[in-house]
Amino acid sequence: MSRTFLGMPGIASPGKSGQTFPGNAARAVQNSQLRFNLRKATRTIRARRASVVNELPDWAELRQAGKAIKDHTLRNLDTYLIQLEEAVTKAGGHVHWAADADEANRIVAGLVKATGETEVVKVKSMATQEIGLNEALLEEGITAYETDLAELIVQLGDDWPSHILVPAIHRNRSEIREIFADNMSGWGRPAPDDLTDDPAALAEAARLHLRERFLASKVAISGANFMIAETGTLVVLESEGNGRMCLTLPETLISVVGIEKLLPTWRDLEVFLQLLPRSSTGERMNPYTSMWTGATEGQDFHLVLLDNGRTGVLADEVGRQALRCIRCSACLNVCPVYERAGGHAYGSVYPGPIGAILTPLLRGMETELDRSLPYASSLCGACYEVCPVAIDIPSVLVELRARARHPWTERAGMAAAGWVFNRSGRLARLQRIGGQMRTMVPKRLPGPLSGWTDTRDLPRVPKESFRDWWNRTDGGSR
Repeated sequence: MSRTFLGMPGIASPGKSGQTFPGNAARAVQNSQLRFNLRKATRTIRARRASVVNELPDWAELRQAGKAIKDHTLRNLDTYLIQLEEAVTKAGGHVHWAADADEANRIVAGLVKATGETEVVKVKSMATQEIGLNEALLEEGITAYETDLAELIVQLGDDWPSHILVPAIHRNRSEIREIFADNMSGWGRPAPDDLTDDPAALAEAARLHLRERFLASKVAISGANFMIAETGTLVVLESEGNGRMCLTLPETLISVVGIEKLLPTWRDLEVFLQLLPRSSTGERMNPYTSMWTGATEGQDFHLVLLDNGRTGVLADEVGRQALRCIRCSACLNVCPVYERAGGHAYGSVYPGPIGAILTPLLRGMETELDRSLPYASSLCGACYEVCPVAIDIPSVLVELRARARHPWTERAGMAAAGWVFNRSGRLARLQRIGGQMRTMVPKRLPGPLSGWTDTRDLPRVPKESFRDWWNRTDGGSR
């Protein structure tokens, strides 16, 4: 199995040394337009979410039900995956198992080549972004066309997604107009010459551009929000209708889905159809909810079940709760760090608080970037409060921070502290020595300890300890 790949943007490629979240974020916060775009969008989305969540008196119970269903599924994932495979196969579909990104890309490329086609349309899918499918297909002479409006903006702008729900959240409408006017003709129908930055005009330009692509394409690629083991049904929730066009018109449909997207029964889906739209788009239900089971209406259907590090996360007692994630993006919209730094700073297709734990869990912590991601948080806990499946992101962040530390420095520091605090006389002598040498204490600690003082002021050493002051005054006699 090859190293887990998560679709890295150029600003933080996994093999590039010196890339860290603090460095990426420091550059991002210098972009005032980016900060304005993020602040406006995230605050709008979280206000809408709060409004529709408050409508449900049983929201807390729904949240706990979602958590319980996901935990049960993960504990019995092997059984339910086999049940899903049998149900899909019985319904006329074909199931493929992919251990990593390379294997998934080979499977999809082979399936597309077997049709004789060189173009595919795509439904918005984080799993395909995770494995770098578009780039892999291009190497095989196959062009993938994104049909989600935000993904289209990102693709035409030769950009990277920066948000789970709204990939082009870092762009304003003036920037989008320029992208459409300059680049749309290179991918198909050009934008109108008189295109303005009015949202309706931009949407109409995208609709006309994509309609030609929908009608001409014979192969489509999707992900799925949920898979139902009981029936072999896949579920896609979206807001524009482009997903419905991709799922029904082409002759061949290939769905790449992470193995954690499984639900045992139809009854379980009812819980998540309430949790997801409210947490993601701030709606009571998604405008388009598409469901299909196996090969329908003569369509050739293939399901690629993707591991790509997930079974490793499943074995992690603390981190496995990250696999509950239903990709709603609520944690991004309340995170003060994400609102200022944006999604690109995280160096993965999974930005924000969930990305800060999911990326190092899936990919490991060998690189400087991955070791820095658990620190991309103020630990305020807002992400846990809004998570619809109750992922305790702050606790996982703290655990990953412990794994990212220099173990020998931590052990040495704790051993020295234990030796000093074990005897009151030792502590008193060290305090007196510290007071006498306080002017020699550096403002920045050396070597591996410098990470602390890079972001914090080292407290000034007092001239006299509290113990000595107490004994010198009448406190001791009292």
